[in-house]
Amino acid sequence: MFCPKCGSILLPKKEGSKKLLACSCGYKTSDVQNTKIRETITKKALPVEVISKGELETLPKTKVQCPKCGHSMAYYWLVQTRAGDEPETKFLRCEKCSHTWRDYN
Repeated sequence: MFCPKCGSILLPKKEGSKKLLACSCGYKTSDVQNTKIRETITKKALPVEVISKGELETLPKTKVQCPKCGHSMAYYWLVQTRAGDEPETKFLRCEKCSHTWRDYN
């Protein structure tokens, strides 16, 4: 419900044993018969960034062994795939066979 005075949302409040809906402007109502309080949170899955073949030349390289072909050089990039307080995920792509894998270290 919204405040008829200022249009703000009315918040539930308890004064003694009375349940009220109150606004920051001072408006109060005890009409809480058909009032429901609910909150819906939706979590959006973020897509994982995939680097196309043409963009590889601009990426940095590192010496690491490819688990598929054994080549010793790979392109890498970092993506924040988890919460902001956790480290980013390093993606590696073999220079020779284009095999892509993740490094969580």
